[in-house]
Amino acid sequence: MKMRTIALALAGALATATATATFAASFTLFGNASIVSGGNPIKAAQIVSDGGNATPYGGVDLVATTVTTLSTLTFLGTDYQMTAGDCGGGSPRFEIGVPAGNIFVYLGPAPNYTGCTPGWQSSGNLLAGSVDTSQIGGTFYDTWAHALVLAGGSTVAYIDIVVDAGWAAPPVGPVQTALVDNVRINDEIVTFDPLPPPANANDCKNNGWKNVSGPNGPFKSQGDCIQFVNTGK
Repeated sequence: MKMRTIALALAGALATATATATFAASFTLFGNASIVSGGNPIKAAQIVSDGGNATPYGGVDLVATTVTTLSTLTFLGTDYQMTAGDCGGGSPRFEIGVPAGNIFVYLGPAPNYTGCTPGWQSSGNLLAGSVDTSQIGGTFYDTWAHALVLAGGSTVAYIDIVVDAGWAAPPVGPVQTALVDNVRINDEIVTFDPLPPPANANDCKNNGWKNVSGPNGPFKSQGDCIQFVNTGK
């Protein structure tokens, strides 16, 4: 199990806030995670923690955001729905990786982060509530302001969403399953819905390559997108 431990929904309430960029290219799945129908509005990431599985965790790794240092992260949120078990055991959660360790940001009702309301829920900006900075010299119930005091200048290596507490999910059994969709990181919204192909090279410019896709999946860069427009490959 990787040390980052074990890292989405805002097309609804969160997506209608002030976010200005929407893209679906910037994620990878790990462990027991997959894209399924039934998201908000179309697709979602389904993340499963099954104690009977050899890999009892899953997650989404957000890999191409504009966040550089911790101080550049100002909004973090998602829509989410528990479909098996309940929130609890520190899961589901965001993990923000900095050199000193992880900052954990939990989903669910504070202060225990258990007893999630059925159906799709919008987290709002989680940075306005408590964050867990215990791995970087802080406390379990800490503030984002203090997190910035501890590590504001630190490079953010990754932002993940993780589900890994199937062991804490009765009465359903040793399974904890969450759907996440339309994750918002600052003004960027990551969805899991299919993207259209680029109509021309202009669709690839000014970060437009994040909003379109080739036949084999998301583009890796503006150049990758323009090459597809010019060559079909």
